[in-house]
Amino acid sequence: MLNNPSRRAALAGLIALPAAFALPRSAFALNTAEARALIDGLVAEINRVINSGMSEAKMFVAFENIFIKYSDVPIIARSALGIAARSATPSQMEAFTVAFRGYLSRKYGRRFREFIGGRLEVNEARAVKSFYEVKTTAYLKGEAPFDVTFLVSDKSGRDLFFNMYIEGVNMVASERTEIGAMLDQRRGNIDLLTQDLRKAG
Repeated sequence: MLNNPSRRAALAGLIALPAAFALPRSAFALNTAEARALIDGLVAEINRVINSGMSEAKMFVAFENIFIKYSDVPIIARSALGIAARSATPSQMEAFTVAFRGYLSRKYGRRFREFIGGRLEVNEARAVKSFYEVKTTAYLKGEAPFDVTFLVSDKSGRDLFFNMYIEGVNMVASERTEIGAMLDQRRGNIDLLTQDLRKAG
């Protein structure tokens, strides 16, 4: 049985996302304005879906499309799988990535109604080593505002976010812990994990 995420963890899961990594300076062509523009677009789409009134099923589809558009899904999926990714075949990684993406959409989609009336606001962006950090503030009904920080790079040839933090908590690392536990329960069988992720969330 999968644990239900808290409201703040759910927000992280929407946007869900690997642990921070350093990129070679030669690959670094992104700038502050572009990093902020990416998250401005992401936040606008998240706010639209949260407050759209659409059904949960349609939200699942909408947020999966957001993941595809704004996040480095292959990197995030590989990080979530952890050490096991090293022994996975290309076809296994492809299947896991698609299943993991859908799993996140469903897992957190069931919590979306708790965010109706809430919003994210982008505050600032700055360079940090070889990636960019974009800080936002989350406003949810009945809760004090809290910080949500996105890490953005162009490592994959596009401007994408590859991790995010909520009040200093690395949410992608948390996903890796959960996926690792699920894999352990299946005795390291990646195919079985992928099969179960297609139905989980």
